[in-house]
Amino acid sequence: MRAILLGAALVFASAAVAGAGECPMLQAQIDTQFGKRFDRQATEARTKAAEAMALHKAGKHDESVKLYDEAAQLGSIQLTRSK
Repeated sequence: MRAILLGAALVFASAAVAGAGECPMLQAQIDTQFGKRFDRQATEARTKAAEAMALHKAGKHDESVKLYDEAAQLGSIQLTRSK
């Protein structure tokens, strides 16, 4: 029973770490796509991405990824996710 609980804890911990590693990758994609654009959509996307990074730093990775998705939709780009 103890081994099962330990195994389950490791699975959840590794999922959290994987989510945490995805945020910087998504930020880099937003930076690349919108870094040299100065239109309204790009400005809004960069603002959303900054909010997402703040959530990432606070440990709220699921919320962060949602904001990155919103930022990508603002500029009509597709983000590549880690698997």
